[in-house]
Amino acid sequence: MIDLDSHIRAKGLREKIKGKKSLYRLYCEFYKKYELSLKKCPKDGISVEIGSGAGFIKDILPKVITTDILLYETIELALDATKLPFEDNSIKSLFLLNTLHHIPDTVSFFKEVERCLRPGGRVFIIDQYHGWISKIILKYLHHENYNPQAKEWAFETSGPLSGANGALCWIIFYRDRALFEELYPSLKIDKLTPHTPFRYWLSGGLKKWNLLSGPLFHFASKTDLWLSKKIPQLSSFIDVELQKSE
Repeated sequence: MIDLDSHIRAKGLREKIKGKKSLYRLYCEFYKKYELSLKKCPKDGISVEIGSGAGFIKDILPKVITTDILLYETIELALDATKLPFEDNSIKSLFLLNTLHHIPDTVSFFKEVERCLRPGGRVFIIDQYHGWISKIILKYLHHENYNPQAKEWAFETSGPLSGANGALCWIIFYRDRALFEELYPSLKIDKLTPHTPFRYWLSGGLKKWNLLSGPLFHFASKTDLWLSKKIPQLSSFIDVELQKSE
């Protein structure tokens, strides 16, 4: 068995994602959200994804710089998200997909975001949401730590991928939103949108099984959209969009 924090896992995980049509389409949907956010950013500056890992963002946005803390063969740059190797005001768009809850020192991370992001630049985060269904799955059926009662944003980490607090995004932007706004006054919260109650779980995620094949994906997508609007507490993921003040 390959260690969860091994750098050699990315290729196999990417093949698994692309091999599942429902999961692949879900990832494409997420990347399209990046694309829409990018269109609202300044023209000058670079675009960076943090925690690219096994993803395939370059298939959608080829100019985005792919990064990760592990030196996967699929990325362009290995870095520590709490010590970004970019100049002040150099980034126009920053993307994170299921990455924020793995960063053990988000206080330092968002300080770096403030430093590196251009005025008018945006951060688009897609991460786990503390919903009615997802919190049960994440707490009892998932290998990562999930602690919505954590007093601090920081956590002791066992490794880049094995270490996590799956409730972190909800803690920062819901429970502790006032603290976030106090600590990072230039990072304005433009959007908090819970979504995708069931599709990821029905696809089996990175497991071998899949209950969402063929035309079922289209039906499930419409159902997910309707449910997330009518009952957002059922959502399993959330979009967080931040913009740096001009």
